[in-house]
Amino acid sequence: MSVLSVTNLETFYGPVPALRGVSVDVDEGSFTCVLGANGAGKTTLLNSIGGVLEPRFGRVMFDGRDITGQPPDEVAAGGLVLCPEGRQVFPFLSVRENLLLGAYRKVARPARADNIDRVLDYFPPLGARIDKPAGVLSGGEQQMLAIGRAILAEPRLLLLDEPSLGLSPKVVGMIYAVLADINRSTGLTILLVEQNAAIALDTASFGYVMELGRIVMAGDCAVLKTKDVIQESFLGHADIEPEMKRFRRKKRWR
Repeated sequence: MSVLSVTNLETFYGPVPALRGVSVDVDEGSFTCVLGANGAGKTTLLNSIGGVLEPRFGRVMFDGRDITGQPPDEVAAGGLVLCPEGRQVFPFLSVRENLLLGAYRKVARPARADNIDRVLDYFPPLGARIDKPAGVLSGGEQQMLAIGRAILAEPRLLLLDEPSLGLSPKVVGMIYAVLADINRSTGLTILLVEQNAAIALDTASFGYVMELGRIVMAGDCAVLKTKDVIQESFLGHADIEPEMKRFRRKKRWR
């Protein structure tokens, strides 16, 4: 059953079309990725779903409700939470304060203390810096914080924009291992966009490929990895599967 259904979405920057009739379905409990080169329209797609951008045509259905064009605060309040590209943490607030800001949804507030403990369990480097300003964290730690902040909102659907951007293979492996663990153990639905096709296809179950604002390919990730065009265009990244295995943890979200 689809928790998110995007139909014929078209979004423009002025007169320039960035999305051209994009349709995407995300099943509840799934881990879905959208691949594409820089400029393919991946971030525009997430921002159009999350309310940051208003589509000119098409429809976005989330959990049976039409949320097309709703402002981002209303979209997030309904359980669709975007973790944006570039982390966008609050640098002068502490790690703890950044995490608490994620628990703005009414349904998330009662469990925020427990959820902070769980985030710190998944991302131990944050625990050592819990009272430090977020601006002193490394890029990888800031990405962990941004994901943790989104988790504190207790989303029904988590949107992730380029979580591997600018990070070392070791940190990327750790982050993706945690995301896979969260999806597997809690059933949280995840939709992410990535340029790093190797790690995305190894982690997600279903994938879409974007090119120049259009969906040009879709299928099970295991099948997509065998496609010549995917191997030639995307699979030139470093192998970080050993790092994923290294950082996989035995504890699970409850």
